Amino acid sequence: MYGTLDDMVETSARLLRLLSLLQTHRQWSGAELADRLSVSPRTVRRDVDRLRELGYTVHAVAGVSGYRLGAGSDLPPLLLDDEEAVAVAVGLRTAAGVTGIEDSSARALAKLEQVLPSRLRHRVRALQSMTVPMTAGGPAVDPDTLIAVTAACRDHETLRFDYRTHDGGQSRRLVEPYRLVATGRRWYLVAYDTERADWRTFRLDRLTLHVPNGPRFVPRDPPATDLAGYTSHAISSAPYRYQGRFTMHAPAAVVAERIAPTTGTVEPIDAGTCVLTCGSNSLDELALWVALTGVPFTVHEPPELIEHIRALTTRLADAIPGGPEIPAHQGRSYGAG
Repeated sequence: MYGTLDDMVETSARLLRLLSLLQTHRQWSGAELADRLSVSPRTVRRDVDRLRELGYTVHAVAGVSGYRLGAGSDLPPLLLDDEEAVAVAVGLRTAAGVTGIEDSSARALAKLEQVLPSRLRHRVRALQSMTVPMTAGGPAVDPDTLIAVTAACRDHETLRFDYRTHDGGQSRRLVEPYRLVATGRRWYLVAYDTERADWRTFRLDRLTLHVPNGPRFVPRDPPATDLAGYTSHAISSAPYRYQGRFTMHAPAAVVAERIAPTTGTVEPIDAGTCVLTCGSNSLDELALWVALTGVPFTVHEPPELIEHIRALTTRLADAIPGGPEIPAHQGRSYGAG
């Protein structure tokens, strides 16, 4: 039926790959499956018939020549190709930001190894034993809080919680949760604050939930299509007294490597320049932080920062014994935009 031994091996591998695609529980057209498997639509139809012979329920979707795996199929415990196995192992190995998840990740990684073929198991073990994670300090999120907030986002249920601000203040909030944004070890909730009639961003490690949740709500349009960029701006600029805006004279990719999303937002202008927005409660801190990126820049906002940099430049030049005076009008780093 399958021809030579090589044909049998190739067909078996393709059937496993087909089953792996169908396991995603989405509807696939015959053309999509043929493209993914690098075979003809006719071969896809034959392979689907073979899966049915093996006891898998594969439904044909009328009208689109498509296929969908039926509920209750007796699936293998795990089907991963090389790249998928490595991706899962990396995710489990580097899991951070949630209290106690490191132990849970280690247990899950051990279970993953048990069901992988020997070749992949050795690769995953090498990755585990040869990797030393360097985790940043700071508070982590309780897994129960993470699960509860995620469920409220999914089910459109109002959340009630006590919130601790960065300066230690306390407030009670009633919000319509929208999405979670993860940045390294910190998790943020983007939500509509019903009492303040505006969108807000909350750090999950600073909130204490009240149960049960409030009533369900109709989701609003999000505050931005790019929620990662929106969150970056909300936590790196908005909370501070001074909001800085700079033209950085380097490609956005270069600047982004030096600026964490929690400290600034980088937006490209063209191939060689980009805009950096960030915030601080200190003009000195704002000026020095941007200068220490090592990238030439032009100041646009706030206006008082321009004069402050001129004074700072003079003060630094005066600190050099016998050093040359630097005229206030020189230097791209403090030019007005």
